[in-house]
Amino acid sequence: MTATDEVRFAGEMDATRARELVDAERTRVQQLLADLTTDKSEDEAAEAETGDSVDPAQPLTQFGVDDAVAVSLRDKLAALDRASARIDTGTYGRSIRSGAVIPDERLEADPAAELTVQEQAADEAALR
Repeated sequence: MTATDEVRFAGEMDATRARELVDAERTRVQQLLADLTTDKSEDEAAEAETGDSVDPAQPLTQFGVDDAVAVSLRDKLAALDRASARIDTGTYGRSIRSGAVIPDERLEADPAAELTVQEQAADEAALR
């Protein structure tokens, strides 16, 4: 299947639009990850250069937050890779759990969505 194939998924979205959304989100997430890495390197260099910090724990705390954000961004990239694979197989737009249709509006908001809103909410409630 190529990017120009006009395969229809469960909703109204075609493969071309799905690929546009996934690719645009991948670019956005990759840029965020690159910016985070650059900012972290600059912060480490500035800290090493000046050795000045009002609270010595502050850089450690910030680096921990940065690392958590980087993990989250890498997880998002992995989800986008899985979304691309679903486009290729023609299963994009369906829940990976139940096979239920994921509305196009949800896919527009989160191109990597793997579950319906209801399934996602149930998962989040179970974690509480």
